Amino acid sequence: MLPEAGSVVRYAAIIDVLELPVPVPETIAVIRENDKKYEKPGWKVFTPKHQPDETLYKQLVFALKYEGINLLFFKKLFEELSKKEIIELLQIEPTGQYSRKIWFIYEWLMNERLEIPDLTIKKAVPLLDEKLQYAIKGKSSPRHRIINNLPGTPGYCPLIRRTPKIDNYITSDFAQQKSAYLKGIRKDILQRASAFLLLKDSKASFTIEGESPKSKRTARWGHAIGQAGVKPLSKEELLRLQQIVIENSRFTKMGFRQQGGFVGDHDRNTGEPIPDHIAAKWQDVVQLIEGLITTTELLLREENFDAVLAAAMVAFGFVFIHPYVDGNGRIHRYIIHHILASRKFSQQGIIFPVSASILDRIDEYRKVLESYSYPLLDLIEWKATSDNNVAVLNETIDYYRYFDATVQAEFLYDCVYDTINTIIPHEVKHIERYDEFKRYIDDEFEMPDKMVATLVRFLEQNDGILSRKAKTKEFAELNGNEIKQIENKYREIFLED
Repeated sequence: MLPEAGSVVRYAAIIDVLELPVPVPETIAVIRENDKKYEKPGWKVFTPKHQPDETLYKQLVFALKYEGINLLFFKKLFEELSKKEIIELLQIEPTGQYSRKIWFIYEWLMNERLEIPDLTIKKAVPLLDEKLQYAIKGKSSPRHRIINNLPGTPGYCPLIRRTPKIDNYITSDFAQQKSAYLKGIRKDILQRASAFLLLKDSKASFTIEGESPKSKRTARWGHAIGQAGVKPLSKEELLRLQQIVIENSRFTKMGFRQQGGFVGDHDRNTGEPIPDHIAAKWQDVVQLIEGLITTTELLLREENFDAVLAAAMVAFGFVFIHPYVDGNGRIHRYIIHHILASRKFSQQGIIFPVSASILDRIDEYRKVLESYSYPLLDLIEWKATSDNNVAVLNETIDYYRYFDATVQAEFLYDCVYDTINTIIPHEVKHIERYDEFKRYIDDEFEMPDKMVATLVRFLEQNDGILSRKAKTKEFAELNGNEIKQIENKYREIFLED
């Protein structure tokens, strides 16, 4: 429903008129009858003076000027038009910046050179408008007089719209602020905190997937997370990580999928699939992963491109592709660690337990995944297979290459902010309090370290009170006054700020 009487313009209008198989943009532009320009969630309302001519070229110019570049839209548009129509479109304003942008996008996406001579004008313009979308420094294309500042490659290039929320995170530079805080903490405490946070993140990553693995398996995955950023991302490295995640491969087909894939349920009566998300066609998986890896290498070289945005672009794309039968979610979150570690986002060598923060926001996490998956369900043609899987019938590779990752980037920044400002300081504080409590117990009771750890665990579980069973079993040597003294000291150190 339109916010008020008016006409839809820009990308949404072209998608509707040409029936392009593209999700409706996150924000739809409308020309209203009254002379007031404003924005509201999902809508940008323009005045009549902004009304573009109802020609394809003018609508494209209007879209590029106010919405930025939508690579998926252009790929589907170029597949709809003939080369003759494309050239005629570009000749309307042959040296205009928007014609040059469309021309560059065509040759970049389609990997095909149009019969148009190189330009000789001097001034080159950036492809992405950085007031609208986040970009890398880029390289010049003399042929088009365009600076290609796309943060990706033709094989894989999600884009992120500039938003006040992301801008605030980037400009606050909270990572550096927290790095200064961490420098004031003793090295041994940081090391212990890091070890615990590795385990915490590993457990959270399995919990998100609905699993409760044994401690050995959790520790093994935690060790892998701790090595994030050491080895370059490659197909071989991704396959190695799956081997670590899937301890028992007896019932799982390992390696890149050679069958359809989806996330969702099965009908209780027929067993037929009910997808919430349909993974990339298995025939496209290797090509998509190769594109994702090449773009990762590009982003890791671009030191001026924000590390959290790079992590969102790559990690969420991985889980949308869903290249494995199992293990996708945990490796998706590993990739976040990998990119943050590779870009030295944490200067103190302490891992970011992002999975723990995601687990705290699990409902929001699912919505963030669904914001990508649900719009695609109407665009993917599929049928149920005999084993109640899905077989994709149409070409879908571009849906996993050229998506809008803005929602995912905002969510990941929320999680990173929470990790830096809440989860890590909380663990450091807990260790400092534990050491203070242990010194008291050592001085007063000379308990072995293992018994102190057991004592703290029991007190944590019961709000600072030892259970009757603990008093009569593990700590039967303590009298009533000593127990009361210990409980009071625990509450004083751990529960009173």
